[in-house]
Amino acid sequence: MTTPGGPTVRRILVGAQLRRLRESKNLTREAAGYRIRASESKISRLELGRVGFKDRDIADLLEFYGVDDEVQREMLVALAREANAPGWWHSYDDVLPNWFETFVGLEEAASMIRSYEIQFLPGLLQTEAYARAMVSSGAPNATVAEVERRVNFRVKRQAILRRDSPPHFWTVVDEARCTARSVVPR
Repeated sequence: MTTPGGPTVRRILVGAQLRRLRESKNLTREAAGYRIRASESKISRLELGRVGFKDRDIADLLEFYGVDDEVQREMLVALAREANAPGWWHSYDDVLPNWFETFVGLEEAASMIRSYEIQFLPGLLQTEAYARAMVSSGAPNATVAEVERRVNFRVKRQAILRRDSPPHFWTVVDEARCTARSVVPR
């Protein structure tokens, strides 16, 4: 079974399902955390899809929530395992802030992307030269290698616009601030 959307969306789906199951039994996050030897905060992070899942935690929570249907249990465990797989962008951890990884994961699964930029062209439309200029000016102390990694990452993100079923991409760019020869990445 492979659920579309990449690991970020899968984590969110598993978390939402766990929350729905817990709430249907009128159980608190604190009680669920106690069951898996964790904090209420960890249950919150699991349910929000912000962290990965351990098989044992999923199994213990499903048992605690009274999920006896073996097919349902196996589907949720399999989805949790898929959610733990790193996305292609994880290899850029050294040059990306943590919050942006979630953004890229959601961007991968999007069917529509809307953007409003008042100062620069959106990253999905930037040429390598434009991206290099933006990264260099935004991080003047970055090494050449760091700049190149960030530019490579930005260009690699653009692959979603060339895939078989690309998202609809709408953007508004303030023309007084931006000039570009081409708005379609090649």
